[in-house]
Amino acid sequence: MKKLSVCVLFGGVSPEHEISLRSAESVLRHMDRERYNIFPVGITRSGDWVLFGGSDYGMLPAGTWLDCPDNRRAAISPVRGQGLLTFEGDCVVRERIDVVFPVLHGENGEDGSVQGLLQLAGLPCVGPLVAASAAAMDKTLTKLVADRAGIPQAAWRLVTARELSRGSEAVLDAVEAQFAYPVFVKPAGTGSSVGVGKARSREELLAALENAAKFDKKVLVEEFIDGREVEVAILGNETPAASACGEIDAGADFYDYDAKYVSDCATLYIPARISDQAAERVREMAVRVFEAMGCRGLSRVDFFVTRDDEQVVFNEINTIPGFTSISMYPKLFESVGIAYGDLIDQLIQLAMEP
Repeated sequence: MKKLSVCVLFGGVSPEHEISLRSAESVLRHMDRERYNIFPVGITRSGDWVLFGGSDYGMLPAGTWLDCPDNRRAAISPVRGQGLLTFEGDCVVRERIDVVFPVLHGENGEDGSVQGLLQLAGLPCVGPLVAASAAAMDKTLTKLVADRAGIPQAAWRLVTARELSRGSEAVLDAVEAQFAYPVFVKPAGTGSSVGVGKARSREELLAALENAAKFDKKVLVEEFIDGREVEVAILGNETPAASACGEIDAGADFYDYDAKYVSDCATLYIPARISDQAAERVREMAVRVFEAMGCRGLSRVDFFVTRDDEQVVFNEINTIPGFTSISMYPKLFESVGIAYGDLIDQLIQLAMEP
């Protein structure tokens, strides 16, 4: 059987650069070298593209991958048929690429930008394409689509960095008129809880808004939902399937960046500690969100399930979810018998479908 040539993109000019390195290490370790010619291409924080020449993928999260002596400068050409270009001195080498697996979390990777490049290049891409990626990355656009689709979600308000610069008091007054404390504050276009804060007072609200505005010109303020954090993994194109439900007990005030990747205080429960009826509603609603957003391939859809009456409330969708060793997406499918390596195979096959 002819091997497929797969380019795995990782890193990126994004606040989630380090998480991408961790995810890419796991993906690369689980790819079948008998089935694929693998081209691991990292994008540095400054935007340089590098074909990683080493075989020790542990160098990625360790931050030493750029020191590999066999690295080469690289680029994916937008010209159809050229594939991956690598550079050795004055020479350019073309590598045939059949499919690209972007493991790029956050801006400049998950937001439709790389998907647009791959569309121009005529290269199949794992995961949602340009429009779905862009809309899902911007939480305010996601909210509008969910509203239109009749998906229950937390009440929300958009605040712009321009509004804050013109006068924070007016913004604070407007938020306080709409919500009771506590509220959550999020940059519209980040993942991995980057820039997310919980505000319990006017002072904390201002600090959270100013911090979130460092990451995005659009900031989302949401009402607090007292519920369990439940996540569902979606796999498929025309007939997407939902995994079992998983639950995250943050072990902290909320599931922030530190709880996810630093402190190791969070606990994952698969299946989630909710009733069978609530789990079925979550799974059904996850597919509805996936289809309403126009996604394909994969996504992870996050919800709250209220503690008092098990109402299902949509939180957000992630089109390139974490693939680290502790990430929920692969764990959810492992729980129903789809091993990590088999999951990668299925994602690549889905990407190759017209």
